[in-house]
Amino acid sequence: MRRVQTSTAAETEALGAEVAEGLDLGDVVLVEGEMGAGKTTFVRGASRALGVQGPVTSPTFTVGQRYHGQVTVAHLDLFRIEQLDAEEPGFLVDYLGPDVIGFVEWPAAGSEELLALARIAVRVRIEHAGEDKRIVEIE
Repeated sequence: MRRVQTSTAAETEALGAEVAEGLDLGDVVLVEGEMGAGKTTFVRGASRALGVQGPVTSPTFTVGQRYHGQVTVAHLDLFRIEQLDAEEPGFLVDYLGPDVIGFVEWPAAGSEELLALARIAVRVRIEHAGEDKRIVEIE
């Protein structure tokens, strides 16, 4: 496990970009942390490194978004879903697969389905550390 402290949003984005460099198609990154911890900031940095040019915003209310860059990037936020098995069957298949690199915020709701469907490449945990500082654990 790697533990890093970031002091700005730009540093958190840069860490996301660094993680993205080691990802392959079909990989999924699970991103955990409390509300406002910087999960989407981390995903934004990773997405930029993967060639996404447009806005990368939290998909909390849309649940999922797909961005197109050098590869297709799927960005899911399962915060509003209590249990993924209560959703439409195949919900994750619409976003994740062998031709996509995926990022899943609040993955606990779909942990079993994610493990069955996707190759979990990296787990990221982000915590507030006062002011703009964050502690980011990567495994």
